[in-house]
Amino acid sequence: MKLTADQARAHADEVRKTSVTILKGLIPTETIDAWNAAFGPLLAAAVRREGDNPNRGAHRYYVTLPFQDLWADPGVIDNAAIMAVIEELVGADGVMCQLASDTPLAGSEYQDLHRDTQLLFPESGVETPPYQLAVNFPLVDVTDENGPMEYAPGTHMLSKDEGMAKVASGEIPLVKAYMNRGDVMIRDVRHIHRGTPNRVGTPRPMIVIGYSRRWLHRPEVNIRIPAEVLVALPERARRWLRHNPVFETKTEAAQPEETYRAFAY
Repeated sequence: MKLTADQARAHADEVRKTSVTILKGLIPTETIDAWNAAFGPLLAAAVRREGDNPNRGAHRYYVTLPFQDLWADPGVIDNAAIMAVIEELVGADGVMCQLASDTPLAGSEYQDLHRDTQLLFPESGVETPPYQLAVNFPLVDVTDENGPMEYAPGTHMLSKDEGMAKVASGEIPLVKAYMNRGDVMIRDVRHIHRGTPNRVGTPRPMIVIGYSRRWLHRPEVNIRIPAEVLVALPERARRWLRHNPVFETKTEAAQPEETYRAFAY
């Protein structure tokens, strides 16, 4: 799918207004199914490493994806439609700084309502245009039963206290983010949201690719890039990855595991 300039602007405006836009059926389901098959061993390793009560809440796992092989597919990480919307929101000189996943298993619970980042200048109380975005897509269809994210539209431009009060009063209802394999969500991570319980026996992996304006440094995340993978990527992808560490071999790049600890703002 290729978006016209007007279509990209409309999706970006939807993010500015509501915090979320969805590009339906963007990624081929064959690609999604291949990612899901490859993800299984990574999830199993995370469960062994972290036990049954990890940082994201009971039976909910954050897993970093190694930037190589199918995980570095330009059709995903340099997708023309995704990048058209991202560039409308944070500029053509932004950075890609995160490639990971969030997966609730059976036994997971409701997360506390939270934001994924704070104000740029917390003492000001003033919200700004977008500066940190997440691109999310599921590796399985998201249903009521397997743990859809819930979010409060428009709360990205409110203070957290005001947004929480409007959610508590019902003035801004929580919306479940139902998505099919191949759908892609682009969101402003300042909105109030939470993960919900997975009530079935199969994992619900949600991929997250993080994008920021060029001047925003996020020390808790990065993408460890093998040199041979970097040189094979399109020029735009190399430019968006420019602030990440580069390693001589895939083995070096794959170690150590990223230990991103979630913050609840």
